[in-house]
Amino acid sequence: MNVHTTATVTSARTADALPALEIAGVSHSFGDNPVLREVSLSVPRGAMVVLLGLNGAGKSTLFALITRLYDNVSGTIKILGEDVRRRPTVALQRLGVVFQSRTLDPDLSVTQNLTYHAALHGLSGREARARAAASLAVVGLADKATARVRTLSGGQARRVEIARSLLHRPNVLLLDEATVGLDIGSRETVLGIVRKLAADEGLGVLWATHLIDEVATGDLVVVLHKGRVMFSGSVPDFLAKTGTDTMSDAFRVITGTEAKVEPAR
Repeated sequence: MNVHTTATVTSARTADALPALEIAGVSHSFGDNPVLREVSLSVPRGAMVVLLGLNGAGKSTLFALITRLYDNVSGTIKILGEDVRRRPTVALQRLGVVFQSRTLDPDLSVTQNLTYHAALHGLSGREARARAAASLAVVGLADKATARVRTLSGGQARRVEIARSLLHRPNVLLLDEATVGLDIGSRETVLGIVRKLAADEGLGVLWATHLIDEVATGDLVVVLHKGRVMFSGSVPDFLAKTGTDTMSDAFRVITGTEAKVEPAR
């Protein structure tokens, strides 16, 4: 193996070791109101990380900082090692996002919504259509390609948004309260799709929720409470640290309050 090949392999291995998403020491305030306080967390490749917190904990603000809707003036946010402040274009190209608010055009077909979004990423018409078809297959909606969005159920529309987030082949997925308003069956379908993407495609997933039932034993969990990270690690470690048997009780103990994250209905 020559020097050039050795350097290339070493560089590839170094890149593979980088977290999908790494946040270190990030704080943010609105005027005199601090919303995030020294937040640090890491999302490994191929992992489902559940960002668990009550409404108002700062989850959406953190997502706004990651996606550059807001500017972080303290700490660092890196996507596969690329700083979102210093190299925003490169960093954000590696990011797929599903926000809580629905953003599909209801009067366009599913494919039209996807190809329009693909064009924003500079994909040609042929490539956009091919990727749209592939993404819809991933989320189990290949048969809905020509359907108008307004004819879809809430769960189907959310799956289209996940398909849209995959068009540019990101390395990291952010999903903010992605199952709000969905029935139990649709919630389970969406969660299953996202966990499979993490496991099969090696995507790093940061899933923000206030619903305790959306945490699975194999997930990593980050508890955000009043803008602070109270715990980061595996579910078994979370239960062991708090000396509890349930996630709801563990949340209560770790935050030092009687507040409990809401169970799904």
